[in-house]
Amino acid sequence: MNTEKPTKINKLLLKVPSGVVLSSKWLGELGYSSELIRNYKRSNWFESFGNGAVKRFGDVIEYMGAVYTMQNQMNMNIHPSAKTALSLMGRIHYLEMQEDKVYLFAEKGEVLPTWFKNQDWKLNIDFITTRFLPPDLGIIEINYKNYKVNVSSPARAMLECLYLVPDRMDLMECYQIMEGLTDLIPNQVQELLESCTSIKGKRLFLYLAEKSSHHWLNSIDIKKINLGRGNRSISNNGKFIAKYELVVPKELEENELPEV
Repeated sequence: MNTEKPTKINKLLLKVPSGVVLSSKWLGELGYSSELIRNYKRSNWFESFGNGAVKRFGDVIEYMGAVYTMQNQMNMNIHPSAKTALSLMGRIHYLEMQEDKVYLFAEKGEVLPTWFKNQDWKLNIDFITTRFLPPDLGIIEINYKNYKVNVSSPARAMLECLYLVPDRMDLMECYQIMEGLTDLIPNQVQELLESCTSIKGKRLFLYLAEKSSHHWLNSIDIKKINLGRGNRSISNNGKFIAKYELVVPKELEENELPEV
């Protein structure tokens, strides 16, 4: 191997953290030709990771390493969301992640790359594409192992949970999550609620926040939030909440708040 290639490979290894995927298209844009990548694979610098991607030789890749790649190399609007984001931030460690499910939200029209879909992540990946919130609103950066990944903030994650009610998430569990969100920042909540297009999600958010007696709710200007018209039903034969025009499960409305 000549002196140019070690220099080029060293630059690449310094640029990309271990534990993440390398997109072949991205490598090409950086000047790493297909032939050069094949040489790196023959020299055991890299190995294939499905169609259109490679990884460091011997690296164990978690789904978060793939999310890093989709965010930083493929410019996809995709992020760990809902319960997954809250769990990554340590906000719901007392609640079990059902069936090791991972929630990934993406901008409408985004498609998971083939190399991601064909991997056995040992997890149930729930991939949701939607425009119910602006893709960059309420997104924060967290440290994960030796790299950074964008995830939903607690307030956005709560709205994402409620967006999935009742078909993909249980409202009673959402109530448990909301009870723990005592420190949300009012102006951030306000902006999210004003920008959110899910009438059901906004009403449920306000209802659960009120039921949880959160002080930050007093700083929210509900008049600026479009709550739509007409009833929204979350449960058959449930309890009607006139203030928010919601039909919720009776067991939720009858649930006594725990003593503080």
